[in-house]
Amino acid sequence: MSDKSTSKPQYELNRRRLLKLAGATAAVGGLGLSAGLASAAEGTMRSRDNADGVLDIAIIGAGLAGLTAARDLQASGCDSFVVLEARDRVGGRTLNHDLGSGYISEVGGQWIGPGQTAVADLARELEVGTFPTYYEGKTVFLSGEKGRLALDLQGGFGTNEEIAAKLSQLSREVPSGAPWKSPRAAELDKLSAGDWLSQQNIKPEDRRGWDVSFALTCGITPSKMGLLHFLSMINSADCQYSRLESIKDSAQGTRLVGGSQILSIRMAEQLGDKVRLSCPVRSVSGWNTDVVALHTDQGTIRARRVIMAVHPALCNQIQFTPALPTGRAALQRAWPAHSPARKTAMVYKRPFWRDKGLNGHTHQIDVNGAVLWAWDNSPPGAEIGVINAFITNAQLPSGHQDAMKILSEIYARALGDEALNPVAYYDHDWGLADSWSLTCISAIPPGFWTTHGESLRPPCGNLFWSGTETADIWAGYMDGAVRSGRQSALQALNSLRQV
Repeated sequence: MSDKSTSKPQYELNRRRLLKLAGATAAVGGLGLSAGLASAAEGTMRSRDNADGVLDIAIIGAGLAGLTAARDLQASGCDSFVVLEARDRVGGRTLNHDLGSGYISEVGGQWIGPGQTAVADLARELEVGTFPTYYEGKTVFLSGEKGRLALDLQGGFGTNEEIAAKLSQLSREVPSGAPWKSPRAAELDKLSAGDWLSQQNIKPEDRRGWDVSFALTCGITPSKMGLLHFLSMINSADCQYSRLESIKDSAQGTRLVGGSQILSIRMAEQLGDKVRLSCPVRSVSGWNTDVVALHTDQGTIRARRVIMAVHPALCNQIQFTPALPTGRAALQRAWPAHSPARKTAMVYKRPFWRDKGLNGHTHQIDVNGAVLWAWDNSPPGAEIGVINAFITNAQLPSGHQDAMKILSEIYARALGDEALNPVAYYDHDWGLADSWSLTCISAIPPGFWTTHGESLRPPCGNLFWSGTETADIWAGYMDGAVRSGRQSALQALNSLRQV
């Protein structure tokens, strides 16, 4: 807009109050607006009536990042915003499947762990309880048609401790928020994690375990995962590989009562009609001007600032006018766009395996095995038994009945014949879910960060990048999504105040 007076937000905010707001932010590690933001900023804002039809802030994406950003805007006193979501639901890559009788099974991301304080704080604020992932008893390893071994791993995955210690040590040199700034970035980013593992003289039978571990954590084989990126993930976990990969006291250690999607559902309920579903943004124009136009299936939205809380590769489905800066556009084009996961849930009348001293965790260590990892995903009271699993898609038919039969037989070998009689089965392939779920996990290849890292976070005009991939720590996790939402809300608000 040419008339600057109509584009300037009418907030009452003096320097002292801005410093007070910044202090509240610092209380949560300088990563965004704290839970106490509303009280810290009380009385500091007065929004316009938006008579000109222009919002202060538009948020694209109603996953954890976008909804957290919106929640923080609301807490700050800003009510001139909207959240636009392409899907007909909120939650992004978190999704609950209703098992009936009040029970659910998580279809997407589901765990939190030590150090993931942002998502843990959000759960407390939303009055969502937590409970430990069940791991007591023996884990079963299946090999071939008859091979079966049950071991008590005490909440771990049986990882080679010497190799894990080497990775932990290396991760100290790779900052999680900016791996490209590591003093060894050029050297480490030339290697895949598979290249590095090949240099460690690992026995062939042990290498299969590492391959499975990478598939679970990264959604890809070690040969396609950049070593620099993997080390940055370990760095997020306090430079402890076991805290990243295990169950006990790790990133897989805790579940949310009501399933992970409940966080987004409750935030959306609080936001009310600020959230618009089935409203994909097709194009963005004027991002370098005072007012940005978002062209959606429900009409055009005009806003002074835009928070892009979407996966970097998904940005390629949006047309930007003018074209984005070269570096940012190149990052989006190069970002891995297809590493979907397939997750299944087998439901039983009760978790019968616990009576046998088994924890429900099963690994098929064969290259052609269908089950990468199965685990006890029963509700906190164990009123019913649920076995969830990450599946090797090529090894399991897509047909519902055929897949259920094969998995039932695998579980029977591992857990007992009772597994042949499930009461329900659910199968979710993220690669087929919708047009907005390109991938569950970002498997960053070698060479990516040293080429594109500097373009990850800097705003482009009035566009602010959010989403778990942009987080300083725990990028790729629910915690990273929450942190990124808080950070982008703060960036957008501060930008408006500087006008």
